Amino acid sequence: MEEINNIEVTPCTESDYLKPLRVHYNQNGTKKSWDFMRTHDSVSVLIFNTSSHCFVLVKQFRPAVYMCEWERNKTAPPQSAEKSEEGASEAAAPAPESQEGQSASEGESSSQPPATAGVTYELCAGLVDKPNLSLEEIARQEVLEECGYDVPAAKLKRITSYRSGVGVTGAKQTMFYAEVSDDNCVSAGGGEPREGELIEVVKVPLHEAMTFAYDERIPKTMGVIFSFIWFHNNMSPKYKISTNV
Repeated sequence: MEEINNIEVTPCTESDYLKPLRVHYNQNGTKKSWDFMRTHDSVSVLIFNTSSHCFVLVKQFRPAVYMCEWERNKTAPPQSAEKSEEGASEAAAPAPESQEGQSASEGESSSQPPATAGVTYELCAGLVDKPNLSLEEIARQEVLEECGYDVPAAKLKRITSYRSGVGVTGAKQTMFYAEVSDDNCVSAGGGEPREGELIEVVKVPLHEAMTFAYDERIPKTMGVIFSFIWFHNNMSPKYKISTNV
């Protein structure tokens, strides 16, 4: 998961997952346009293991997150005093021209962040791309593939649904809650290799959940934060264990 190399960014002209579009419309008599991305809706699942009193999350490399960090790292770091003096004497000299044919990786290798910059903690989740299955059945499949727990669809509790990426995609995600035990664990999980998934299953103890949620040093999705707060408000009294707010 943490060995990333041979990076090449190219235009995306065709995709099974994203389709860029531009909509033109009138709003209160004003002509407007907006660029957006058509994509699939999705499901996510907050998994709580009642045997070990911990949440089950997934950890994986996200290229979009990594490339955002790459762009941020392109900004030149503050120069030291010694470097500033050297730079002052060379300020009048023209910058060397870049060589033709230089690859992106060669020209930006010094600013390339470590692979861990693209790794995030997330709820078990998946796309709604199987029209013959209900949301609960899709969520059940994702829990089995990614985390290794076999949970009947009827045991999934719907928490809520919400819009994500409202400025770009406007896609809807439906969040579920699933209680599992060690008896439900039938595999190690890890995702579907045939789909290129490489997922690490991570457990967060209940008493550390809120500290985990608010620790900005831990890269995570908003779904993780919201679902932990939901559990604290709705479920933690049942287990009589502090979520450490």
